[in-house]
Amino acid sequence: MTDPFKDYFSDLKDQIPQPPIVAAGKLVRGIGLTLEAVGCQLPVGSQCKVQTVEGEIEAEVVGFGDDITYLMPTEAVRGIVPGSRVIPLDRESGLAVGMGLLGRVVDGNGQPLDGLGAVKTDTRMPTTRAAMNPLLRKPISEPMDVGVRSINALNTVGVGQRMGLFAGSGVGKSVLLGMMTRGSEADIVVVGLVGERGREVKEFIHEILTEEERQRAVIVAAPADTSPLMRLKACETAVTIAEYFRDQGKNVLLLIDSLTRYAMAQREIALAVGEPPATKGYPPSVFARLPALVERAGNGSENQGSITAFYTVLTEGDDLQDPIADAARAILDGHVVLSRKLADSGHYPAIDIEASISRVMPMVVSEEHQLQARRIRQVYSTYKQNQDLIAIGAYARGSDPRIDLAIRAEPAINAFLQQGMKQTLTFDECHEAMQALAGGLGNG
Repeated sequence: MTDPFKDYFSDLKDQIPQPPIVAAGKLVRGIGLTLEAVGCQLPVGSQCKVQTVEGEIEAEVVGFGDDITYLMPTEAVRGIVPGSRVIPLDRESGLAVGMGLLGRVVDGNGQPLDGLGAVKTDTRMPTTRAAMNPLLRKPISEPMDVGVRSINALNTVGVGQRMGLFAGSGVGKSVLLGMMTRGSEADIVVVGLVGERGREVKEFIHEILTEEERQRAVIVAAPADTSPLMRLKACETAVTIAEYFRDQGKNVLLLIDSLTRYAMAQREIALAVGEPPATKGYPPSVFARLPALVERAGNGSENQGSITAFYTVLTEGDDLQDPIADAARAILDGHVVLSRKLADSGHYPAIDIEASISRVMPMVVSEEHQLQARRIRQVYSTYKQNQDLIAIGAYARGSDPRIDLAIRAEPAINAFLQQGMKQTLTFDECHEAMQALAGGLGNG
């Protein structure tokens, strides 16, 4: 007697997707940053190891063309010869995350760099996630205390906002990030130090952060001497860790230094696999990946926490029209511009309040707060516009009451805008100082 279910289960088995049989391949070419392999059909993003005369190195699939698979090593390329074997890695997918990450320093793959042993994790998350439905996000309605007076008072940040720190090199971006880390009221701080000087990693950990602050922070580091793939992954790893804590209901402060290095790493990879350059040498994939990364931050749904993010953006030659700076400014919720001129004059933090703006400030502060901030900006701007005339003595006092007021108020405004590197101020203290300053300026 025939089994009536035999054919049914046989057909059902055929419909179940079977994992592909992946065999080892071999290298046929290596040029610049990329390796070309044949014989291994691996999906983009999968990991493999390449056998060399000096051992094994790890690589990741970054593209393919016809029968060629393009690999990008995650470490220095040494001892590779034609015909080197490429072996797929049977590794759990996703990034290992958990509360054990707090107080640790990890690389772009989530592996420890601090010599404190393995990281204790309890789950895995994909480093790339589907975009959240924007209608499910909580609105930005509360101010975020970052401990910096000129930001709290004049460029107030909301919980769940994404801000950019725009500046050239050497004007105090990393120091300002450290000040916000110390002064932040966030439950968790996730810092991504990507593509910067290696010594900055240790300085940030041991000189800028205290022991107490390190216990609520996770630092992801990929210095400039690491591969472009590792720099790219470090940014995505930092965001993934922040998403994990947001899903646990925590309010997270995410600091990425820098978004420009992320774009440069993607440019190196894209050009190496043959993508044509578009805007000033940047391929189109760079401008596609930037918003995909930035949009992952922000408020979660009603049962989740938030990610308030600051991304530093390097401006080449202090040019705010640089392609990456221009693209970042369009997708962020505001920007803080650091001025080299202010930094050279010893004014720290070197925040140019005329060029800086927080797009969500009207939604998180009172109307009185907005009017006071606007009054300080107006008086400060009046002084800056006439500074050259005042400096050379070409302005006669009494000619314009607005300029006279700006001259009298300039020392007080400058003192208000400056702050010590290790000085942290609460949001209420910043507001009280702003009220006192604005009260002396009148209503204009």
